[in-house]
Amino acid sequence: MFNNKSILITGGTGSFGKRFVQAIFDQYHPRRVIIFSRDELKQFEMQQCFKDSATRFFIGDVRDKERLIQAMNGVDYVIHAAALKQVPAAEYNPMECIKTNIYGAENVIQAAIANNVDKVIALSTDKAANPINLYGATKLASDKLFVAANNMASGHKTKFSVVRYGNVVGSRGSVVPYFQQLIEEKSDYLPITDIKMTRFWITLKQGVDFVIKNFLRMQGGEIYVPKIPSVRIIDLANAMSDLPTKIIGIRPGEKLHEVMCPPDDSHLTYEYSDHFVIKPSIIFFSRENDFSRNALGECGQAVTQGFSYSSEHNNFLSIDEIKNFNNIADD
Repeated sequence: MFNNKSILITGGTGSFGKRFVQAIFDQYHPRRVIIFSRDELKQFEMQQCFKDSATRFFIGDVRDKERLIQAMNGVDYVIHAAALKQVPAAEYNPMECIKTNIYGAENVIQAAIANNVDKVIALSTDKAANPINLYGATKLASDKLFVAANNMASGHKTKFSVVRYGNVVGSRGSVVPYFQQLIEEKSDYLPITDIKMTRFWITLKQGVDFVIKNFLRMQGGEIYVPKIPSVRIIDLANAMSDLPTKIIGIRPGEKLHEVMCPPDDSHLTYEYSDHFVIKPSIIFFSRENDFSRNALGECGQAVTQGFSYSSEHNNFLSIDEIKNFNNIADD
């Protein structure tokens, strides 16, 4: 579907963006791939890896709507990956998080509609479900904006959907590279916030493949959630090193467990073979509102009332499986 098409990714110099761009060039022959981000050094470094003539690098910030409108001229597909993602940083810098994650989302929507973009997928997070921290709250607001944008786009062809998933193994700022740094520095211990803490676990490749597949599946308005395993953080530490662990307490805004399909949305949730779909709570007046069947013809079943998809009650990776999972993520 991306052959001879123009694709733009916001926050494209991040971990997801680099892997996504590589996947696009490996699998398709795009007309243009636009990496839109605000960090000129990361863009320069990424340019050394991607020499394809279809690659374009645009300096810009999602807070700047006019720049986004200019960048999306002639674009067919948009992936919105730009965000301020560090939970403690968001707690201490709330307005900066709001400006990027909420106002930035609105700007992406307005720019896509103005340019009659075909499809937009916004990346979300498990922290957007029943949020207790500002980062999660801003991403929930962003999710709601992208879902409602399908009504805002009335008269335009643009469709908007959301992909929500958990911790990405090895992504910048995540726990695996942090633990690895401590191991290499011969730290006395690995810090664990709570011995009961669990997280969803997904590789970058899995995340990228899931997003690409959902461009084919989407009707617009859905939140896609992959079926992925969980890890206990204490097991992750033990899988990575023989160093002792030390309980340091939960950081500002952290949860013990994460949820991707909350029970309050169970009446909106469909289960498919390898993922869940949370349909919109609002009605779209310009088209059908049946999300039990997607654009590929795959069919889902409504979950039971009160169903929750939580990292606490899920399939857990063993220590050996975590080692293998992390090795795969490094490939």
